[in-house]
Amino acid sequence: MANTIALARTGQKMPLVGFGLWKVTKSTCADTVYNAIKAGYRLFDGAGDYGNEKEAGEGVRRALSDGLVKREELFITSKLWNTFHAKEHVKALATKQLGLWGIDYFDLFLVHFPISLKYVDPAERYPPEWFGADGKTVNLQDTPMQETWTAMEELVDIGQAKNIGISNCQGSLILDILRYARIKPQVLQIELHPYLTQDALVDLAKELGIAITAYSSFGPQSYIELSMDRDAPSLLTHDAVASLANKYQKTPAQVLLRWATQRDIAVVPKSNNHERLVQNLDSESFDLTPEEIKAISGLNCNLRLNDPRDIDPRMAIFA
Repeated sequence: MANTIALARTGQKMPLVGFGLWKVTKSTCADTVYNAIKAGYRLFDGAGDYGNEKEAGEGVRRALSDGLVKREELFITSKLWNTFHAKEHVKALATKQLGLWGIDYFDLFLVHFPISLKYVDPAERYPPEWFGADGKTVNLQDTPMQETWTAMEELVDIGQAKNIGISNCQGSLILDILRYARIKPQVLQIELHPYLTQDALVDLAKELGIAITAYSSFGPQSYIELSMDRDAPSLLTHDAVASLANKYQKTPAQVLLRWATQRDIAVVPKSNNHERLVQNLDSESFDLTPEEIKAISGLNCNLRLNDPRDIDPRMAIFA
């Protein structure tokens, strides 16, 4: 069994290595999730915006039906999209997403971005994505985070979410949420890799008792097909990573994941390749030295790959 992080409020154990569903195609998603469970994955990181929750749920239900796993052994995460931040939309959207998954509760439900967009009726378009009906205009909405967070807390009250958290938030907003939160965020999910180590934010979250999940652990690799890699050199072939992979007889991906998990930062890599899927889960089978971790961290150049400013400069949440 993979190592876990005990969440502060509930004590629920969140696996350190999970499977991310971003960019997993609908046509393969059910089989991929089923095979990931068969391989030993227990954490699945989804979101309404990924557009594959129904298919992911099919894989989960098949695994449950075949007796591969019990529901309580899985840790399923999803996220509230930006167009559903108003208090009257949070519960309705969570209910819809649970229906797509075919489950009764999420183990973790996150606010995907601290950005409120104009409501889009999911019956008309789902997932709504970033743009309005014209496909090019971003329609911001004045819904404060306090309203959204209060509605998120109600999901815990009614049992639709065991834990709630935030994603893509900086320290000042986290501190603001804590001023009014009745139920504190349990997890912060952020872009984190050796080119973007976010040390100060990581230290703050740990001090506040908030667990951290890193996404885009392989840096530019996840963004090449989207033409969003900013021409950054690959971390998977970087000498600082490749030399350690050779030393430990592991893959560069395993080294990058271990760099995070050895510091109690959860990771949610995805792969459509079964061999790499298994290798990623096995990334905790060795330890880097403190000096090696420091050397990898030394690659930091504050390279942010997932930045809403690229879509609309008004969404400068990381400025």
